[in-house]
Amino acid sequence: MNEPLFVLSQNDWSLHRKGELDQQRHTRKVKEAIKRNLPDLVSEETIITSQGDRIVKVPIRSMDEPKFRYDYTDKDQVGQGNGGTEVGDVIGQVQPGRSGQKAQGREGAGDQPGIDYYEADITVDELAELIFEDLQLPRLKPKSEADLTVEDIRFNDVRRKGMMGNIDKRRTLIESMKRRALSGFAGTYGHEAAAGQDDGHGLIRNEDMRFKTWEDIRKPQSAAVVIAMMDTSGSMGTFEKYIARSFYFWMVRFLRTKYEEVEICFLAHDMEAKRVGEEDFFTKGESGGTKCSSVYKLALELLDSDFPHSRYNAYGFHFSDGDNLDSDNAATAALVREMLVRVNMLGYGEIRRHGTGGRLWDAMSSIDNEAFSRAVLREKGDVYRTLKSFFGEAAVG
Repeated sequence: MNEPLFVLSQNDWSLHRKGELDQQRHTRKVKEAIKRNLPDLVSEETIITSQGDRIVKVPIRSMDEPKFRYDYTDKDQVGQGNGGTEVGDVIGQVQPGRSGQKAQGREGAGDQPGIDYYEADITVDELAELIFEDLQLPRLKPKSEADLTVEDIRFNDVRRKGMMGNIDKRRTLIESMKRRALSGFAGTYGHEAAAGQDDGHGLIRNEDMRFKTWEDIRKPQSAAVVIAMMDTSGSMGTFEKYIARSFYFWMVRFLRTKYEEVEICFLAHDMEAKRVGEEDFFTKGESGGTKCSSVYKLALELLDSDFPHSRYNAYGFHFSDGDNLDSDNAATAALVREMLVRVNMLGYGEIRRHGTGGRLWDAMSSIDNEAFSRAVLREKGDVYRTLKSFFGEAAVG
């Protein structure tokens, strides 16, 4: 008697998904490249004050496909080396080609091909998701008298009629089982099926269908207010103005993306401070001297009159070039200490491209409070780092 013959084989099913896997890897590489470029993209001039449908182009380095290279000369073709190498050792590097800049102490046109790049398209909204994924309002606390509410949906009933998108599968199956149990389905269905009399609706019928219904509710949310303060004096040059507005552009978008109900108050100041609209805040010109205490004084008045600490989580952010009236520095620091009693967090950003901090920075440095954060912005990439500093995990702790 012949023994049965068994053939064992193993197929690599991942080969059948090669295209899908390559696409997933490509998407992951693009996302990694975008994340590496976030500091530059955040401060990109073409997207500040843009709409969500604007397309941003991000340069991505291409990847060469592996291939064999042959050497047809009369040289020895064996390349085992001298031995002694370890995994990860660099055994050779190609010298970069020159492309018009100085290379290896020489000047002139480049004589080597460059590196291939292509541009990946991403919308501002998609970019915002990557920027905001780790950001949150720090030290957000529930308030006993919170009067801000948000709309929500609560499923609280089951009915026989409804939309198929809201069908309750579990309850529908339970109703079907109950019906069949009561009608002796176990004994009759087999005969009907054998005789070809089953109409195809024996398991679930219309009478078994159950649908979830909902009601619109409004639930309380921790009330929050963010006071955005910006120096608009004559000393704020084009660079300083652009850096401050870039930070506030992303801050406003972040707050409105992650928090449905957050009040944002815009305060602009030179020698005097005043509350302005959002459009004026981002377009107001620069003139006059600088008196930073004026904006903190106005912020305190707003907190006392419109946003009491018992009902609101309050946050304040102030950006300036640090060029303040000398006689006003001590008064500004005193008002900052007073404001820290009323807010969850206060952030101060000083924009200076060169040199060290002035007397206002020194006065701010004397404030020792864990709710007070400071940042120096010297280049465009510092906008992203300041966002992470003020709204990241470090600020929440």
